Amino acid sequence: MNGNDRMKKILIINGPNLNMLGVREKNIYGEESFDSIKDQIINFSNKNKVKCEIYQSNWEGALIDKIIGSRNIYDGIVINAGALAHYSYAIRDALAILKIPCVEVHMSNIYSREDFRKKSVISDVCVGQIVGFGKKVYFLAILALKDLF
Repeated sequence: MNGNDRMKKILIINGPNLNMLGVREKNIYGEESFDSIKDQIINFSNKNKVKCEIYQSNWEGALIDKIIGSRNIYDGIVINAGALAHYSYAIRDALAILKIPCVEVHMSNIYSREDFRKKSVISDVCVGQIVGFGKKVYFLAILALKDLF
């Protein structure tokens, strides 16, 4: 198998409070747990012949370390930075360093929520943004990245 035939790898990054899915704001995020959604993402990526690692942290610096540490390891990134998407220029700058495609996702429709959520400071360094489809945003992002490989 040459380098072009190897299974592509995607890093899925989840920011603050996403580990509390199924507990927090069920009217917005639903009742499924983070672990359940993670399992579904892994199964979906396997069926689509993409290797997937899922990472979550509530700490901005840990997310930045993971992003920067992913250089030359992954072929693409799916990022749900949570609230950090709206103000973390440090995460934006870390994503810009990578030179691999990144898709920003949000389970809720950020454009139909509070005004501060309607602006993403990371979107300009991502190839696209998928919002408002619950856990399906992860599946759609995996398919989008797969088409870019």
